[in-house]
Amino acid sequence: MIQRIQSLYLLLAAGVSAGLTFVFNLWTTENDTLVFAIDNMLYFGLFLGSALLSLVSIFMFKNRKSQFVLGRLNIILNFILLGLFVYQSLNLSGETNVSEKGIGIFLPIISIVLLVLANKAIKKDEDLVKSVDRLR
Repeated sequence: MIQRIQSLYLLLAAGVSAGLTFVFNLWTTENDTLVFAIDNMLYFGLFLGSALLSLVSIFMFKNRKSQFVLGRLNIILNFILLGLFVYQSLNLSGETNVSEKGIGIFLPIISIVLLVLANKAIKKDEDLVKSVDRLR
């Protein structure tokens, strides 16, 4: 299960979505207060949902088609999270609430890249199994 490269990519995506949200801040307010994902329940829920989908997808290694679909759903979830970050950063005028963006805003992009690599490896595995079935 974990020896496959897509499992490693999915594990890294889960680590980025769940673990690094506590390390990197999303932004800094005008009072120099660091805002993390746990401070906003919507962002925290979306990050945790992404990590949970990645972990569930790892354990569905026997059913590659559903693993591929879960990977796509996770990519869509990360795009929604990224869209919320972009909306919030563009919606605010000037220096009203957010004075500095943090590196945590880019975590969904890293997760999306890892999930795309995992889906590519899952597709490669599926094609390999189909080619072996043709030879029988």
